[in-house]
Amino acid sequence: MTRGLIVSAPASGSGKTTVTLGLIAALRARGLVVQPFKSGPDYIDPAFHRAAAGRESFNLDSWAMGRAQIAQLIGAADGADIALAEGSMGLFDGVARAGGCGNGASADIAALTGWPVLLVMDCKGQAQSAAAVALGFREMRRDVHLAGVVLNRVASPRHEALMRQAFDQLAIPVLGVLPREAGIELPERHLGLVQAQEHAALEALLTAAGEAAARHLDLDAIIAAASGGIATEPFRPLPPPAERIALAQDDAFSFVYPHLIAGWRAAGATILPFSPLADQAPDDSAGTCWLPGGYPELHAGRLAGADRFRQGLRHFAETRPVHGECGGYMAMGAGLVDAQGTRHEMVGLLGLETSYEKRRMHLGYRRAEPLAGLYRQPLAGHEFHYATILAQPDEPLARVADANGDAVPETGSRRGHATGTFFHLIGEAP
Repeated sequence: MTRGLIVSAPASGSGKTTVTLGLIAALRARGLVVQPFKSGPDYIDPAFHRAAAGRESFNLDSWAMGRAQIAQLIGAADGADIALAEGSMGLFDGVARAGGCGNGASADIAALTGWPVLLVMDCKGQAQSAAAVALGFREMRRDVHLAGVVLNRVASPRHEALMRQAFDQLAIPVLGVLPREAGIELPERHLGLVQAQEHAALEALLTAAGEAAARHLDLDAIIAAASGGIATEPFRPLPPPAERIALAQDDAFSFVYPHLIAGWRAAGATILPFSPLADQAPDDSAGTCWLPGGYPELHAGRLAGADRFRQGLRHFAETRPVHGECGGYMAMGAGLVDAQGTRHEMVGLLGLETSYEKRRMHLGYRRAEPLAGLYRQPLAGHEFHYATILAQPDEPLARVADANGDAVPETGSRRGHATGTFFHLIGEAP
């Protein structure tokens, strides 16, 4: 059972990702093996974790997963010296109704694993009041232990001294202080951070983050604060949809959960990557083709002109299943209107028409009961996109509900061997 820490915060934008990446890099520089995780449904952060740690980062989700699946995924930390799990949103933020073993809050993972919380606090515009906020986080749940705080965006030595005095009075350890000028900002776009593989100076950024962490964080105290762990339990993941799976992988199609691919490989499946942006067709030896989500709207013109990809995918779908998630689903549709209002012809396996000209956010957990397709058991997933549906004329793929059990209109589509959903598959519904 690997000891670990949860890097969380009172709210999004506090600096969790910067601190997590800095810690991973600084601890690796000390010769430690760090196993990263991400609490909640996210693709961007785990890719940065993987680049920093040299190990795959797995999502842990208390709404979409049961205890056994989470314990099995944490088994990836075997052989690591320490596990670092980056939280999502604020520590206690989740949905209203519980799912597999919680409501999706990072606090659930902290309670389940016994990993203490390192609370990253954006201290801009406050001083002693920051200690009051941390006190509330320490007392909110008795099954969640607060290891200490990292004070971020601190303006001056006087600012730091005022806060340290308040934290000392409450016996809350200050495990690091990041001055405002030491901030390492990651570029963002509408779904979050720019993808790790798109970052022009990723190695330099990780090095700078590690140096900042070594300089401003108490690494010895943070290592000593790590504790807890969870024993592996028997768990059987979703079986692969075929023995050989053609998987779209490039800057337009990269959002697939690592645990899903790892589970398929563990069951004996062979993954055959191909790049639609490079105008590659799926490997004809595959039994199924899977198009993950991503940013097809940023590359719609190139996809519309990728004739070999489009023709190859149509040929594949004549005899074998093709499934798309979110961006992959949109690419399988008839057309996509970009933010400038230009319509681009997509593959046409489905009649779906989508538009980014007038953005509307769709966000939340999804529980699906498939009516057809590669899987027939109830599924758990997550939807996050800004596309507007202009037309969804095909037969629905599933009955889909949100975390409250209310039906949503994004039912997915099916036509022949082609299927697609707006939600990203996490696994079998617990």
